[in-house]
Amino acid sequence: MKFSVQENLVPGKDYEEKFSLLKQLGYDGVELWGKEDLAQKVDQIKEASASYGISVSTICVGYKGDLLAASPKDRELAVNGIIDRLNWAAELGAVGVIVVPTAGGPKIPDLSPYATAVELERRLLIEELKLLSKKALDVGSRVIIEPVNRYESHLANKVADAYSIALEAGEGVAVMADFYHMNIEEANVIETLKSVFPRLVHLHLSDNNRSQPGKGHVDFAGPLSYLESLGYSYYGALECNLSGEPKASLKEEREFLRSASGV
Repeated sequence: MKFSVQENLVPGKDYEEKFSLLKQLGYDGVELWGKEDLAQKVDQIKEASASYGISVSTICVGYKGDLLAASPKDRELAVNGIIDRLNWAAELGAVGVIVVPTAGGPKIPDLSPYATAVELERRLLIEELKLLSKKALDVGSRVIIEPVNRYESHLANKVADAYSIALEAGEGVAVMADFYHMNIEEANVIETLKSVFPRLVHLHLSDNNRSQPGKGHVDFAGPLSYLESLGYSYYGALECNLSGEPKASLKEEREFLRSASGV
């Protein structure tokens, strides 16, 4: 298991400084935000990565539109934005691009008794992901579905929901598990991780209070050590609020994760 940090949590005026600090603190990678200007930063990131041995673990969202918008233009905007980020991820050697299917409630109408809005959304999402799966495989990357809790989205709240969608969508679609969301949605985190392990390629690490792991009541040691025993070789990325001064908090957190996972 490897550990990365979302770029906004790392002090530094540029990638050179951020990657240098991550190396010093014992992290393996960085998770980038998929903002539009990332396209102009790819060469700079590759240079910093090569200099310090810090890999890009993942690209997190950042695209415009919505895969399940009512407007075809907004759906197309999302699909094309994800394709751009798949290309960037492949060039940077990242595991893939994190995608949240939709936020909030349904945007398309309920057509009962033919189909409910959720049934229609699921069909639509799978068709879009089939296209994206092919694109991901073509460039050597993955679409990574992130399940989020019921208060942020009505669709794919549990990791098993995302897993079933990924299985239908194709080999280029995988899933991730976020400890903050799992704290709300999952009855047994270890059993959840076991059930989706064949497509599990990423983790987001945050405690129940959105603080850094170890500052709330979520059990990290059990699940992380279990994944390590299974040979999980991907990243766990810090996506959280730091509890204090950033450098000191990141140093403290690396020790916590080392103890919890045995890595």
